[in-house]
Amino acid sequence: MSNPAYDADRTGLLLVDPYNDFLSDGGKLFPMLRDIAAEVRLLDNLRAAVASARKADIQVLYVPHRRWQPGDYENWDHPNPTQRLVQKRQTFAKGTWGGEWHPDFVPQEGDIVIHEHWGQSGFANTDLDFQLKQQGITHVIVVGLLANTCIESTSRFAMELGYHVTLVRDATAAFTKEMMRAAHELNGPTFAHEILTTAELVAALPA
Repeated sequence: MSNPAYDADRTGLLLVDPYNDFLSDGGKLFPMLRDIAAEVRLLDNLRAAVASARKADIQVLYVPHRRWQPGDYENWDHPNPTQRLVQKRQTFAKGTWGGEWHPDFVPQEGDIVIHEHWGQSGFANTDLDFQLKQQGITHVIVVGLLANTCIESTSRFAMELGYHVTLVRDATAAFTKEMMRAAHELNGPTFAHEILTTAELVAALPA
């Protein structure tokens, strides 16, 4: 994992779940992320990663989780533990402030907003793979939340589909240091082609 090269025409930045509930004071999940987010300077690094991608004319794709609505998961045979918690907390509820984009990460003209994912992978039951292929994208840079769930699952799925995958260790967060270690030191090296810091990513992107 060294000297990565990113062709602007072949690279996409996947911004996963940049909701107020995750990233803003007052968000339902932000208190659980606050310490790790502060330690890695999450918001600053997300801003830098997204801004650098836009400056390099790299396609930005929003990969959002399902916005909770009444009735979600109630008649499912096998909702997973996270989905049960979403149901209980009404996380990212549609039509609420918590389910809106963080104000620093509102989609801009030219961005692509992918269909919402129900589980942890941004690919499963969405149009992400289709949209990437339509744009000719072969390399994906995955940032956002959470490191050990949606980031990992989306990135693993990308690798299985043949994409070159870059993780950015300080442009994501998790609820504990152990989860961060699992994401970047134990699991990430088994599927990611590059694991960079934001500074390393910015330096590697086209001028």
